[in-house]
Amino acid sequence: QYWLMNSEPDVYSIEDLERDGSTCWEGVRNYKARNNMQAMKIGDRGFFYHSRSGLEIVGIVEVCAVAHPDSTTDDDRWDCVDIKAVRPFETPVTLEQIKAEPRLKDMVLVNNSRLSVQPVTDAEWRIVCSMGNTAP
Repeated sequence: QYWLMNSEPDVYSIEDLERDGSTCWEGVRNYKARNNMQAMKIGDRGFFYHSRSGLEIVGIVEVCAVAHPDSTTDDDRWDCVDIKAVRPFETPVTLEQIKAEPRLKDMVLVNNSRLSVQPVTDAEWRIVCSMGNTAP
């Protein structure tokens, strides 16, 4: 399975993840995003998307721990996963480029860019990686 995870680069960027090696994807407080994380399996890959500023896919990540309680809250409704950096994109792919690509018109990012954790189809994965000159 493939995913897209977004973060504001001034809060936590792809460079931060590369420096840290891995991180707990905590602080998600949206049921749909949480459910997406609960569906993740170790080894699933995802796009790292810089939201708010940048608005571009900048790297590939991998799930390295399945959903577990989010330590940033005592509310047991919220989970997180752990991800690790795989590789940065050779060429970041902007939201504008994605919206201009007709084959990506149904991508969740195009229709709901605010959802912090979202699924990506196999076809979308291959297209976006190609656009970014990055091996899938």
